[in-house]
Amino acid sequence: MDELKTEEEQLEAFRAWWKEYGNYVIGGVVLGGLVLFGINYQGNTRLAAQQEASALYDQLADEVVDGDLDAAEVIAAQIATDYANTAYVAQSKLAMARLYMDENRDEDAANTLRELIALKGVEEIKEIARLRLAKVLIYQEKAEEALEIVKESATEAFAARFAEVRGDAYVLLENFEEARAAYDDALQRPNSSQTLDVGYVRLKLLDLPPPAIAAVDTDDVAGEAEEAPEASGEAADSAEEASDAEATAEEASE
Repeated sequence: MDELKTEEEQLEAFRAWWKEYGNYVIGGVVLGGLVLFGINYQGNTRLAAQQEASALYDQLADEVVDGDLDAAEVIAAQIATDYANTAYVAQSKLAMARLYMDENRDEDAANTLRELIALKGVEEIKEIARLRLAKVLIYQEKAEEALEIVKESATEAFAARFAEVRGDAYVLLENFEEARAAYDDALQRPNSSQTLDVGYVRLKLLDLPPPAIAAVDTDDVAGEAEEAPEASGEAADSAEEASDAEATAEEASE
């Protein structure tokens, strides 16, 4: 009897507890279910958006290969508008910059790359964009601006390539000593063999004027500048002597 009474007391206590807190329990279960549903829905929506953006990007890549600029611009604009939160926005801008360069629209290419660099996230793609923008600026003979873009890499993975482009900018500025230092820096980076065309960078180094020849040329120019006044003085003395000789000849004839 005592055991039965104890069970009845426990059941009564549970009923009292449920009466007071049951609604909270039910609410918590419902809320948890809604949160789980929301997470799954958001994940599925995000996955669907990624798949749709990927399909559009494949179309864009085909148009870039075919050189159809008008069609490519329409697709790139759709990706930027409808799938702004995907990485395909940045990738589409890279593709469009390439197509603009193929079409000799270098300023459009530069502006597209600047837009990419201004995006949030996608840091690795932004490093590629900085490299390509610097190369476009060098093509436009804007070496100083290019140097600002590639003065340093945000990651070691791109450091060698940044150094190579700095060398190209210095060559355009005819600052061959800085160019040599930049190319050497590129070749000495730990991952240079994986990220650079090492043979091509070495050829760029070989094409630079040797420092010794540059020094000799400078000395020759300075020596010629010093000799010029002396030569002028000698010429003046010779002219004066010739004039005196003519005067003496005239006096003799008189």
